[in-house]
Amino acid sequence: MRKLFTLVLMAVLAAMPSMMQAQVKFGVKAGLNVTQMSLSQDVVSKSNQEGFFVGPTVKVTLPLVGLGVDASALYDQRDAKVNEDKVSQRSINIPVNLRYGVGLGSLASVYLAAGPQFGFNIGQKNFGEDGLKFKDSNFSVNVGAGVSLINHVEVGFTYNIAVGKTGELSWEDGAKINARANSWQVSAAYYF
Repeated sequence: MRKLFTLVLMAVLAAMPSMMQAQVKFGVKAGLNVTQMSLSQDVVSKSNQEGFFVGPTVKVTLPLVGLGVDASALYDQRDAKVNEDKVSQRSINIPVNLRYGVGLGSLASVYLAAGPQFGFNIGQKNFGEDGLKFKDSNFSVNVGAGVSLINHVEVGFTYNIAVGKTGELSWEDGAKINARANSWQVSAAYYF
């Protein structure tokens, strides 16, 4: 046990100089999303939720072989039609992604990213006569890729996979259907 502790301590101390050179950039991220709400089609008709997101972002790049982390606090708005009711979901989403990038010279790089996203519903939670109710919070996983250009502009594509139910549709007779919301996202970010 003592040897393991000593080994870990030596590895951390050896990595300290490179970690102190980590590059931190702040910016703004915005984009569009299309969400597929999973409900039973024979019970309820609905359309895809289309929407947008915007908010501050931070990117930390470690000088270790292209590794980094990014995190954002995004205002997210999605609209859909369930039966004849318009449904608008508004939330604050906080994605935290581990990144791996490969440089293509000084002008561009390509990256892969994955990580958890925490969502908090800040809008209306109950909709329509049928009783569609969104949860107060949700958890999902992001998987994506993108391109960084001239160290300031970033364009990315992400697939967000809901873990657990996003909401619930219930009727007066007590019948319930769980709803899950997976989404495709296209984003652009500008780092200062």
